[in-house]
Amino acid sequence: MKKDRILWADDEIDLLRAYILFLEEKGYEVITATNGKDAVDLCQKETFDIIFLDENMPGLSGLETLNQIKEISPDVPMVMITKNEEEDLMNMAIGNKIADYLTKPVNPSQILLTLKKNIHKKEIVTEHATSSYRSEFGKIGMQINDSLTYEDWVEVYKKLIYWELELAETDNGMDEMLKMQKSEANNTFNKFVRRNYLSWFDDVENRPLLSPDIFKKKVFPLLDNGDKVFFILVDNFRYDQWKIIREMMSEFFTFTDEGMYCSMLPTATQYARNAIFSGLWPLQIQQMFPHLWVDEEEDEGKNLNEKDLIETQLQRFRKNYSFSYHKVNESSFCEKLIDQLPRLDNNQLNVIVLNFIDMLSHARTESKMMRELANDEEAYRSLTLSWFKHSATYELMKAISKRGFKVIFTTDHGTIQVNNPIKVIGDKNTNVNLRYKVGKNLSYNKKEVFEITQPAKAGLPSPNVSSTYIFAGNDDFFAYPNNYNYYVGYYKNTFQHGGISLEEMLVPLIVMEPK
Repeated sequence: MKKDRILWADDEIDLLRAYILFLEEKGYEVITATNGKDAVDLCQKETFDIIFLDENMPGLSGLETLNQIKEISPDVPMVMITKNEEEDLMNMAIGNKIADYLTKPVNPSQILLTLKKNIHKKEIVTEHATSSYRSEFGKIGMQINDSLTYEDWVEVYKKLIYWELELAETDNGMDEMLKMQKSEANNTFNKFVRRNYLSWFDDVENRPLLSPDIFKKKVFPLLDNGDKVFFILVDNFRYDQWKIIREMMSEFFTFTDEGMYCSMLPTATQYARNAIFSGLWPLQIQQMFPHLWVDEEEDEGKNLNEKDLIETQLQRFRKNYSFSYHKVNESSFCEKLIDQLPRLDNNQLNVIVLNFIDMLSHARTESKMMRELANDEEAYRSLTLSWFKHSATYELMKAISKRGFKVIFTTDHGTIQVNNPIKVIGDKNTNVNLRYKVGKNLSYNKKEVFEITQPAKAGLPSPNVSSTYIFAGNDDFFAYPNNYNYYVGYYKNTFQHGGISLEEMLVPLIVMEPK
């Protein structure tokens, strides 16, 4: 077994013999140097796993040695050891991206901790995460089987996402076990939704927070309290994606309410987002404001009336708040919006829709290159983080925080990676979504779907008198028998929305205030 190699440069190396013996007993190979020049020469000839540098050496100082070694071995972690506790020196060392900073006299446990953090962190984290998830596996399984309420499912989903993110950072071989448990959770959640969804329309007080409730229960209370609010909706955004950008958001916001709500069915923009902005179910929009509702079979864009729908909700609840509405499809629009922020200060409510994640999801379906870049859940999250980190959205959030607005950060629905095709037959007027279908002549296996034969009971319009809605659950997607193999091959492993899953329905709703 290969020993980890340590280079230790210190002009008083003979006084460190006890430390070196201690490390050798622990299985490390320790190479020593008494000055910076020798340390640099050694690095040109040999490779090391970590380097300890004394700050105060004759000739080249510790910082000078560090800079020269970084040019030779930029990826090797380096630890500065010094008697000098001046803040300027610490700042310079940290600015040079050292791995650790120790002040003399050091003790063996400090040295050992530094080695574990910088050489063995991945193995230790992997071992700990694997062991912890194994012990939690049974508990989560029991939680899945015992989940009787919506609140129970929120807790289950949070735990699954926690472990998905924890295990994603390790090389542990537990992926399949977690996928299996997540699939089991989605299967049971699917049954839960089938049993309970329609009853939520009769029990308004005790049902989960649903799409039409967002403004009434989350936005209006803040406005009524005198707060100025930015309502930011990221289309097609999941809870796990929120968790990976959370740390960056925490730089300039505190989270006063970090929760979820339940997206309505279909978990599709036309229905869910219009329900949020109107405070109405789609059927109510069609009946009360027919000029603002666009049916499935019409070619017109399904979300062109969002500003008008917001206005109808404000008027209906007699909220005389000034507001603005902006839909952002490109970074240039976002940059212009940042410039316009001073003019938005006088509004009590500013609504922004960000379409970047939805565009990413659709691009992944249509582009072979994007499929390669986001070939699994972890890669999809990574692209989300990269987008947020390098896009104007990050600058927009930072600019909003400086202006003192409270922010509600949410989405209209999530998305799920689909794998299992289900055959369905419909006429030419049947919609094209892969996770739900609506039509009058649908043919399908009733055991494989959640069907709503009376759409009005679910707040849904009927394009025809005999229209039926069907929803796919788990990771299923609908495929037509005609040209079946091509259809399945093209859409398998793509990210879709519209149906029933934890990922699509349990979505983030975060209330933030600037630091």
